[in-house]
Amino acid sequence: MDKLVYTAATGLRAHMAAQAAIANNMANGSTTGFRADRVVFDRIELKGGPAQIAARMPTAEEVTDADRTAGAIQQTGRPLDVAVSGDAWIAVQAADGQEAYTRRGDLEIAPSGVLQTGDGHIVMGQSGPITLPPASSVSIGADGSITIVPQGADATQTQIVDKLKLASAKGTDTVKGLDNLLYVRGGGTLPEDLDARVQGGALEGSNVNMTQALVDMIENQRSYEVTANLMKSAKDMDESSTSLLRLPS
Repeated sequence: MDKLVYTAATGLRAHMAAQAAIANNMANGSTTGFRADRVVFDRIELKGGPAQIAARMPTAEEVTDADRTAGAIQQTGRPLDVAVSGDAWIAVQAADGQEAYTRRGDLEIAPSGVLQTGDGHIVMGQSGPITLPPASSVSIGADGSITIVPQGADATQTQIVDKLKLASAKGTDTVKGLDNLLYVRGGGTLPEDLDARVQGGALEGSNVNMTQALVDMIENQRSYEVTANLMKSAKDMDESSTSLLRLPS
């Protein structure tokens, strides 16, 4: 009986985590470069008696991953907007300082001259964070090279100042964090993809399918209700068994 209760309780927690992931997907249906969350749970391992049942609970590193399919490309005409082609990712600096990766290409120049994404992550170049000098215009080539026209210079006097680090995740065990960035599982960095290309003046949208997300939410809710009923049934059976042991007064 205790095993049934623990199994039902673990199922309820799993459904709650899945519902949170679905809700997060729906909230980011219009977020640039967003990759839909999907929750994958390890199987429950029974060790010893019911009191020793061990279930792996959700953590950002273990159960949160992403649907890797590409989102729709939208033309913007903005020089600093880039859409990454194929399976390449833009290298950025995460909040803890380690290298991470994103498909978010709405780049902007901070007042300090640092190139960053629309959500504030610093973009990495060939030798570290990209910092641009004052310029009258900035453009990004198909290979990720950043070209500027220095302030006060003639429009024909262009200079290549750096190049976006475009990385390949093929063959590497990666995981998506709760900050929508891709990380190498266990730490480390991805190799640079020398063949990667970007499309200027365009952005990749979210790959969330809102219709499917709604269907998933309904199915998950129904499954949650079934599991909740299982726990109630276990409680009723336990009470019935206890009543049989009672001595008549």
